[in-house]
Amino acid sequence: MDRTAMKEAVKTYFRDNRDAIRSEMLDLLKEMVAQKTVNVPSSKLGNFDYLNIRGEEWRVGDIVEREFKKWGIRYDVFSRMKGRPNVIGYVGKGEPGADKLFMACHMDIVPPGTGWDTDPFEMIEKDGVVYGRGVLDNKGPLVSSMLAAKVMKQVVGDQNLKGELQISGMSDEEAGDPDGIDYGVHYLMDENLISPTFAIIPDIGENMQKIDVAEKGRLVLTVKANGVQAHGSTPHLGVNAINKLAKFLVLLDKYTLDHKKDPILGNCTVNVGEIHGGTAANNVPNECSVDIDIRLVPGQTPEGIREELKALSQHVADDFEFSFGNSTMPHAIDPDNVLVKSIQKNAGEFGLNPVPFGLGGGTFAKGMNEHGILAVAFGPGDDTAFHVANEYLPVEQLLTFAELTCMVAIDLVA
Repeated sequence: MDRTAMKEAVKTYFRDNRDAIRSEMLDLLKEMVAQKTVNVPSSKLGNFDYLNIRGEEWRVGDIVEREFKKWGIRYDVFSRMKGRPNVIGYVGKGEPGADKLFMACHMDIVPPGTGWDTDPFEMIEKDGVVYGRGVLDNKGPLVSSMLAAKVMKQVVGDQNLKGELQISGMSDEEAGDPDGIDYGVHYLMDENLISPTFAIIPDIGENMQKIDVAEKGRLVLTVKANGVQAHGSTPHLGVNAINKLAKFLVLLDKYTLDHKKDPILGNCTVNVGEIHGGTAANNVPNECSVDIDIRLVPGQTPEGIREELKALSQHVADDFEFSFGNSTMPHAIDPDNVLVKSIQKNAGEFGLNPVPFGLGGGTFAKGMNEHGILAVAFGPGDDTAFHVANEYLPVEQLLTFAELTCMVAIDLVA
């Protein structure tokens, strides 16, 4: 069976079985949404009485395993620790030297938060749209990718694919701990447990109209002001660290970091996200700190930004302290590549015209590209529906994404 015949067979299958595929997809998604796989830093675990460990991705991982077994799809489970699995299914012969396409989905979710019109852990469908925590980020794309693998297994067959379509349900995308230990994709890459040629990360929204080929870097910079403690009734005997830091923040608000606007990523951004200081209203605080989120563009480095802001702080005092939290560098790939071209060509058959763009946030794509895997982010859903109350996703987009995944896989691994 050549590629053209494979594609025609897949199109026919989706056309003739669309209602059944839709029903199975929604049943699986509903089951996954009910699993409270909330991932938060360890310091915040106490706020969630239903969590024993971060993520508890095993709750969704068990569902993924069950379906792969049912469909006859071979799979592996890799875990750095019990309860936080990475389940990877394979369709195709996987011949030595043949290309592999990795669909990088994650099973953890952010906390539901407040403001929901319905129970966030009970998926509902209304007017062709599903609602619930994780329907978009990232359980919906996971289920869609799984159904693509099922169709490829049944309609095309392992024997007709020299390479492999790999479907992953991974852990640990939404939050990290200060120790930096990763239980998901970075663990898999660092331990050489995966080595695909290509990867698609369906985790940016954009309604399948954009392909993420570049991402800004991220630096969390903590700036600390030191003061001298005194009684609140005699503030002149102390040095108020909050006031001191406030003066720095006023300067920062009017300051533009030295950089050149990138043609894809645009300008760097600065956001003061957290502030900590003081012990009581009747004490002069002896320390105050802020955590600043900075999104880097090419040409900037964490060290350079620290020195730049240290120089700015000298206008207030010479004893500010600067320390790094998590940091990543910006990255970009040439959009003129076989993966982007295949997505664009096949998307056109669904009336879509996805264009390459740069992302201010981060996905698995950056780390995978740094490990030599040609990776882009591309997927269904509205980019404004991530991490909000009443998270939603149109069902038709899930169906389209499943069929489109099959078409791209046939191009790349058959």
